[in-house]
Amino acid sequence: MRDPARACVLPLLVTTATLAACAVGPNYHRPPAPTAADYGSAPSTGATAGSPGNDGPAQTFTPGLDIPAEWWTLFQSQKLTALVAQSLKGNPNLTAAQAALRQAQDLYKAQRTSLLPVVQGELDAQRARNPVVTLANPTNLPQANPYYNLFTAQLDLSYSPDVFGGTRRGLEAARAGVAETRFELIATYVTLSSNVVVTAVQEAALRGQIAATERLLELERQLTDTVRQQRALGTASDLDLLAQESAEAQTAATLPPLEKQLGQTRDALTALLGRLPSEEPPETFTLEELSLPTALPVSLPSKLVEQRPDVRAAEENLHAASAQVGVALANMLPQFTISADTGSASLAINKLFSPYTGFWDLGTSLTQTLFDAGALIYRKRAANAALDEAAAEYRAAVILACQNVADTLRALQADADALNASAAADAAARKSFELAREQQQLGAISVVALLNAEQAYQQAEVALVQARANRYADTAGLFQALGGGWWNGSEASFK
Repeated sequence: MRDPARACVLPLLVTTATLAACAVGPNYHRPPAPTAADYGSAPSTGATAGSPGNDGPAQTFTPGLDIPAEWWTLFQSQKLTALVAQSLKGNPNLTAAQAALRQAQDLYKAQRTSLLPVVQGELDAQRARNPVVTLANPTNLPQANPYYNLFTAQLDLSYSPDVFGGTRRGLEAARAGVAETRFELIATYVTLSSNVVVTAVQEAALRGQIAATERLLELERQLTDTVRQQRALGTASDLDLLAQESAEAQTAATLPPLEKQLGQTRDALTALLGRLPSEEPPETFTLEELSLPTALPVSLPSKLVEQRPDVRAAEENLHAASAQVGVALANMLPQFTISADTGSASLAINKLFSPYTGFWDLGTSLTQTLFDAGALIYRKRAANAALDEAAAEYRAAVILACQNVADTLRALQADADALNASAAADAAARKSFELAREQQQLGAISVVALLNAEQAYQQAEVALVQARANRYADTAGLFQALGGGWWNGSEASFK
């Protein structure tokens, strides 16, 4: 005899499989890459200006040059490389981003099971009492004892066929969410490594400015002693002495702010390593210990959108928003459910699976919302608005990425010109100060003229240090703006 359950199930499964072959909602397509060939008037080829000194060579822009995963090694500082490695192991923000990715992956795997039936086992034991004068005795036993036991063991199956693809669109959104979280992890990685490099360069710049200020302060103290001696001999006035003492005090006053900035920079570097301020690293940095990379990469805008993790994260957010439109649309359509039960029931547990105790049932249901005051329609409109928002955010991320590269290219060109000018100004100011000091000792010029030359030299020294540091910092900024070379690193770091 033909099994009626099988006769019902087979047509139902065939129909479900046919309907589930499509999914409502828009199919996602990646946005077209920018077609711009360059970054406008920002230099993307050629070379910057050069100047004397270790950090004065010209830097060459090379279109299409790949970026190494550990680009900070191009600064040729073992101490810097070691600190970046320590930060990538100890920084809690990176650890949190890695945990967020694992969470997103596990939640996606959990949601993926919604495509499969749910089977639950149930074992139920009851003790009941019947009314003594009942008309229908459920146990079919004499009413002398109204108490009885009932044992039931059964399997429950429930399955919601993804007829219109709402579940698959939800999984698509979740999968895009995992990818977005992964790119957020990569962005944290790139930003952290860049921050360590820039902070180390800032420390080196501050140490250079402090050293230059201390040298100038020592010169001013010598000048103060000289003017004081001249005052005793009558060749200098009280006004000359007071002016020199004032200049010395003003230079001395510039040291505490620099030392404060240095201390705060060291605290920031320690925090980037994931340590407390009391665990400050022993490594210190000066500009003389760094080497300026001379071959700089430049990626086309069409390539940049593939490299920048923030742009890729925005793209995955757009993908998820597109899938959510399909989810909202599927929720407006009929919902199907298949349920089935099979098991055994007995008044004695030792006869639970004996003949004639089994039972089963199979059913299906269709649910369609008829009235919800427009809630589903408004949710669909909200999903469309979220898609428009995500598209705009993606476009903004692309514009920002290109702007970052253009700004950094302009900065590098300007940094080289500024260093060249600062080096020339420093050399001229040094010669002018040395000549003024000799002439003042001979009585050819006044102390006021010497103070003017001294002030110009002080400003030139500090400006030169800052100009040197800017080239290092903006070079690191270019590597970050281009994506940081994460695609050449280990995939295991971003899973």
